[in-house]
Amino acid sequence: MKLALFSHCAIDTITLDGNNYEQIGGASCYCGITAREFKFDVDLFTKFGPDFPKQYLSEHDIHFQNSESEKNTTKFAISITGSDRTLMLENECEQIDYFQSDADAHLVSPIYHEISDEVFKKIKNDSNFLFVDPQGFLRRKDSKNNIFLDKTDLDLSDVDAIKVNPEESQQIVNGTHDEMMLALQKKGVEHVILTNKTNVSLLVKDKIYSITLPNRQIYDTTGIGDIFCAAFTCTMLKEKDFLWALCFAGGAAQAALESNKVGLQKIPKKGAIQNNASYFYNLVKFRDI
Repeated sequence: MKLALFSHCAIDTITLDGNNYEQIGGASCYCGITAREFKFDVDLFTKFGPDFPKQYLSEHDIHFQNSESEKNTTKFAISITGSDRTLMLENECEQIDYFQSDADAHLVSPIYHEISDEVFKKIKNDSNFLFVDPQGFLRRKDSKNNIFLDKTDLDLSDVDAIKVNPEESQQIVNGTHDEMMLALQKKGVEHVILTNKTNVSLLVKDKIYSITLPNRQIYDTTGIGDIFCAAFTCTMLKEKDFLWALCFAGGAAQAALESNKVGLQKIPKKGAIQNNASYFYNLVKFRDI
């Protein structure tokens, strides 16, 4: 099976416990390598500059074309304290070009404005299953290039699944957590996922299913959401079961957190994901809404 992935590559400087780590990243890398763990072929739609080690993508059999830019790669400075992090945009690469893919699913996860409204519309028209992480659509920068979230009118018609946290969802819809999930559903999304720290909820039709990740010490959280999104999408395509998709996604996030590693090193192996997914499957709670 094949996943088409739309996101910028990035070069991140991660500050954690007083130490600085320069890592390549972006949803393109985290989602792409996670999908490869699920044995998916990956068509990556991205842009990166001459400062990005493109051989890293090739070594992981991630396919890309028309991706090289004369502008340097998108770059963030990320400061992490527990589960909280702040971002500063240090460089922005050019927007992503669009061309058709015969993929089984499309995953759209911009990191900062690299996907235009026109490209997003074309993706929606071509996709059989579309998962959206809207973080990059919602991000803005202030005069000092610090990243903040802002209200955004986002057309979510023809989107099959979305993942948001409470701060992100408040930029698209209003209300309590339940009300925001319902409002996103009314915009046309079939599977609405709300992640709130260690609590993960999934709205499908008139029920909310939830799992709780074990409350353990958190290290580098960069890319955890991307790993979650790719695991959910790949499992939905393979199993056609949203509960297993939820549990595999939670299992992937938990395995990554438990690794206590920085950057892409935290992406878990399929075996660790499966073990956690089986654990979560027996603990899923649900309620009517």
